[in-house]
Amino acid sequence: MTHLVLILGRLTECFLAMGLLIQTIEYLYLRDSTGPKGVWAFSLQGRDFKSAPLLQAFFGWLSQDAVYFWLLLLRLMACIVLFVAGGSLPLILFLFLSGLFIVMRWRGAFNGGSDFMTMAVMTGCVLAYVIGRWEDMELGWRAGMIYIAIQSATSYFISGGVKLLSAEWRSGQALPLFLDGGVYGPLSRFSPYWFGAVAKTVSWAFILWECSIPLALLAWPNALIFCAVGLFFVVWVFWYFGLNRFVFAWLSSYPALCFIASVIGG
Repeated sequence: MTHLVLILGRLTECFLAMGLLIQTIEYLYLRDSTGPKGVWAFSLQGRDFKSAPLLQAFFGWLSQDAVYFWLLLLRLMACIVLFVAGGSLPLILFLFLSGLFIVMRWRGAFNGGSDFMTMAVMTGCVLAYVIGRWEDMELGWRAGMIYIAIQSATSYFISGGVKLLSAEWRSGQALPLFLDGGVYGPLSRFSPYWFGAVAKTVSWAFILWECSIPLALLAWPNALIFCAVGLFFVVWVFWYFGLNRFVFAWLSSYPALCFIASVIGG
């Protein structure tokens, strides 16, 4: 079990590093839009901090084009180090704090659930390395994996539950409308998703898969099957909606699900 949790922890770091690398490249690409003359200039967004002048001044300094550029470059290098050599407490803290700054810069998240899940995984990694500094990394990764698994499992279960309670999702009516707004949308009028039977089948497949997360945590094979289906799901979402961060944001939580299943199922 000691070797398993360390191996899964390292796998988590690799997936997380890839997700953060993609995020950072996107932020570098968007620098013109976040600069002083951009549509997301901090001179506009910084007004949210007017009740906290010291925080506003600090974020204003970090949002300066030159400072922000070097912050992203350091983050880029930190992602590469994390992927190649593994993590350390200073490295993980830097990635977490810089990620927290960027999340606050965007008033919560730039890319919705993907960014929030990325922050949840980074929080689990911080927990692992903080505990590992004073105890040992096995105990640290156990705690980190539990935290990440709770975040991932509840997200899936709530998402499935919401769909289950929705008449539009149960009937399949919501799926084609959902996909029609994708990056490659609107759907062709010949798309199979417009057919009621296909849409209903696909909708129920996702509902049952998301709601089955408690069963996936009962045994190691169950978790592997759940994660295999999950890989198909995240790639499918990426394909239709062009969410570059989505794949690795959720993949980075899968080792934790597998670990919990191995603990519960023996």
